[in-house]
Amino acid sequence: MFDLMIRGGEVVDGTGRPRFRADLGIVDSVIQAVGHLAEASAARTISADNRVVCPGLIDVHNHSDGWMLRSPHQLHKTAQGFTTEVLMADGISYAPVDAQTAPQWIAYLRSLNGLRFDEYRGWESLEDYMQLLDRKNVQNSAFHIPYANLRTLACGFGRQRVDDFQMRQIRYEIQKGMDAGAVGVSTGMDYLDQWYASTDELVAALSVLKKTGGVYATHMRYKTGLMAALQEAVEICRRAEIPLHISHLKPLGEIQPDEVLSFIDDVARRQVDVTFDVYPYQPGSTMLNSLLPYDVWDDGALAALGHLGRTELRERFSRSLACQRLPLDQIKIAWTLSKDNRIHQGKTLAQYAQDVGKPAGDALFDLLQEERLSVLLVFLEGDDRKVFPIVQHELCLLGSDAIYFEDAATHPRAFGSGPRWLGPCVRDHRLFTLEEAVRKATSASAKRFGLSERGVIREGAVADLMIFDPATIADRATFDAPQQLPIGIEAVITGGQVIVEHNQPQEIGGDLLPGCFLRSSNSARHVAQ
Repeated sequence: MFDLMIRGGEVVDGTGRPRFRADLGIVDSVIQAVGHLAEASAARTISADNRVVCPGLIDVHNHSDGWMLRSPHQLHKTAQGFTTEVLMADGISYAPVDAQTAPQWIAYLRSLNGLRFDEYRGWESLEDYMQLLDRKNVQNSAFHIPYANLRTLACGFGRQRVDDFQMRQIRYEIQKGMDAGAVGVSTGMDYLDQWYASTDELVAALSVLKKTGGVYATHMRYKTGLMAALQEAVEICRRAEIPLHISHLKPLGEIQPDEVLSFIDDVARRQVDVTFDVYPYQPGSTMLNSLLPYDVWDDGALAALGHLGRTELRERFSRSLACQRLPLDQIKIAWTLSKDNRIHQGKTLAQYAQDVGKPAGDALFDLLQEERLSVLLVFLEGDDRKVFPIVQHELCLLGSDAIYFEDAATHPRAFGSGPRWLGPCVRDHRLFTLEEAVRKATSASAKRFGLSERGVIREGAVADLMIFDPATIADRATFDAPQQLPIGIEAVITGGQVIVEHNQPQEIGGDLLPGCFLRSSNSARHVAQ
């Protein structure tokens, strides 16, 4: 007898092979049988007639680190079918830390990952942090080693060059993180302190991955230009002899998709083992404080607010607005820390400056002061069709880059990436078959990041699953109304337990939730769990 049976579905198993009709029999967290199970019985049976059953989606790039600690269930993610989150993207997160750096990271990440000072529980290591999530959440979690955390532990904050003594500590922390089950190392070259890391520094630090295993995942140095950033990322991995994964790769500005993909196919693939991820939207999102001159952060995030009193810094910030890739009427306020300023959420920066009656530079500089540097933006970078050739490419994986805040004008990717990928991208835009769409969001991601027995439907695999109507699955979130759950997804299952039905979270008995800390098999020294 099975604990759970799913009857009559069209199974898209995650491997890319054609769908087939089968029943699934699940015992505890494992798929025990796939086939014709008409004579079998189960404690619970779900009918999947005229529905697709596929593996739960794996989000390889997100900003769920703090939210998974704060809440056991991110409905905006699970309702899309995401059963696994690969955390600690962009080289910035809440671990590893010490007593000095922990409050700095909580302050810096307030408008990205949401954690508050009163929610710090004293963790220091990556292992400590991930153990706080293990069986405490309905989703699984895996992790990158965030490079900025390592650099600031070894060197403090600021533009100093990493010396040999400090490099030894950074390399040791990478080894330690890989031994704890990391998928690899992440960087965000436009974020705190990583902007000071040279190509040579990164080669020296990351070359340890050649021995330990693991992938280098990078938010590239976009401020140098997209093609220059791509060239640097490839150079780092070629010299370090390690695999490369590019985060949220998109054509920007005047650069067209063909130019990006020609570089990937004709240059990058010939030099390194490369993959990339993206979400199926062209507009992006990040923090307003990322527009500040770098030196405001040289004494750490907690001291940065004090530096905003410098008149020359205000003037430099104001002048720099003319150099931004997008005009201010194409950048919107998504979230503010204070309730008082939330009346401005959804306005463009140009509208905001006009409404408060100040020059744009002064208006935004004052807003950063009022909000203690914690303001989130959405960048309206153009038609979504521009990113479709990237989405379509065989090396592309699904990463939502979701940033979530309640009652905010956040990017709709936080609510819509998964269903848009499986629905409109298949049915309407015909970017790929449903089988290929599922593969790119499940087994290909699991293989790249060493998540054993996830991302596939087969006997012996873990029962992370979703059931949906292929004719209706779609995103509903828009830029004007971004916090709308999708349609067409009937059930989501993690570790054999139903966590969502028809967009409603389900009660799960017992003290342990089904989401597990997944240790990557990418580590040469780690036995995958």
